[in-house]
Amino acid sequence: MIFDLQRYSTHDGPGIRTLVFFKGCPLACRWCQNPESRAPGPDILLEPERCIEGCRRCADACPEAIVRDSEGPRRLTRPGQEAAERLRGLCPSEALRVCGERQPVATLLARVLRDRPFFERSGGGVTLSGGEPFLQHILCRDLLAACKEAGIHTAVESCLHIPWSHIAPSLPYLDLLLADLKHVEEPAFHQWTGGHASRVLDNLARLAAEGVPMQIRVPLIPGFNADRASVSAIVAAAARLGTVCEIHFLPYHILGMGKYAQLGLPYRAPLTPLDDPALLAFAEAEAKRHHLTPVLRG
Repeated sequence: MIFDLQRYSTHDGPGIRTLVFFKGCPLACRWCQNPESRAPGPDILLEPERCIEGCRRCADACPEAIVRDSEGPRRLTRPGQEAAERLRGLCPSEALRVCGERQPVATLLARVLRDRPFFERSGGGVTLSGGEPFLQHILCRDLLAACKEAGIHTAVESCLHIPWSHIAPSLPYLDLLLADLKHVEEPAFHQWTGGHASRVLDNLARLAAEGVPMQIRVPLIPGFNADRASVSAIVAAAARLGTVCEIHFLPYHILGMGKYAQLGLPYRAPLTPLDDPALLAFAEAEAKRHHLTPVLRG
């Protein structure tokens, strides 16, 4: 189940890369910029203000999932696979969009291979993102293996809140792991993500023991971890791993906020972006103090 494929990315691994976005995530981070990635099945994104007056295509095609009234289309339930296919591409104004589609490895590989000239010139490759790629561990392993066989550099971006048994099969085909390290304190991690920091830290330790090259990614979220004590603890934990080549600091932004309304979800993260140059300078200095290479994204 894939929800997007993005070409010509330069921020998700070395060189120019093609990103394959897997649907489904075990966490529910309040600030998630891809909320359409959370559910493992298809989702409907609705923008009623774009609805064409008098059009009933969606409601007629899928009455069990969509109702049309004077205010436009409204979702009744998340569609199943069959209902999603009835709705896909149906709306002429794109007021309704279906997010999530099953694609086999051969189709995904063919799409990735179109960008081989860019990979070869830039030292790039393919990055699996999401959502959480390891949640679909068979597809993740098979797609990585196919890319490696084709001579393409591989990377996975992961929250690592996943059983080790889902991660291990992909390791022989993985060149680089982009690992999220959101917090090291259990209460804050659970309150803001619904998960457990201990699972992430345990997987990081096992990956380090396996010698997996890693970049650590740290989203800096006001009220959660955008403070010196949290940053210091995260940087120290990353430095102890021994296989981390870079640590990336990602200042919080609100570019994905509009998607929550389209999905009918509340937005529970801060309403303004992070604006704290002093904290970013501290994070850079702290990384260098621990002999890590800091990278600021934002």
